[in-house]
Amino acid sequence: MSTVKLRNIGPKSAAWLRQVGLRSREDLEAVGAVDAFMRVKRAGFRPSLNLLYALEGALLDCHWQEVPEARRSELVNAAEAATALLPPPRNRPAASPVTTTQVADTEDAAPAFNLFDEPAGHDAD
Repeated sequence: MSTVKLRNIGPKSAAWLRQVGLRSREDLEAVGAVDAFMRVKRAGFRPSLNLLYALEGALLDCHWQEVPEARRSELVNAAEAATALLPPPRNRPAASPVTTTQVADTEDAAPAFNLFDEPAGHDAD
C-alpha cells in the first residue's frame, strides 16, 4: 500500500501524530484538527499553533497559511477551551524527543503516516 500524504505535515508533526494513534487521513478526519492538536499536547509535546493550522489546512487540502482568519480564531478558541480543561501539569519531564525513520514503500510494509506535501525544511510545527 502506498503511503498517505497530506499537505503541511512534516516529519516531526507526522511522528507526533503517529505517537498519539493518528496514522491516516481517516483518523485525522474522524477527530478533527483541534482534537488531534490536543492529543499531541496531552502527550507532552509542545506544538505551536502552526500545527493546529497545519492540521486544518491538511483537512481542507490547502496551505496552512490559507486557512481563513475567522477559522483560525475559531480553532484557537476551541484549543484554548480544551486546554483549560486539562489537569494541572505534574512535575514530570516532557515527552522524549521524536525521531523519524524512512519506511520502504513496498506492498508488504505497514502503511506509514508520511503526511508531507511541503518541500523539505517547511515543517509547520
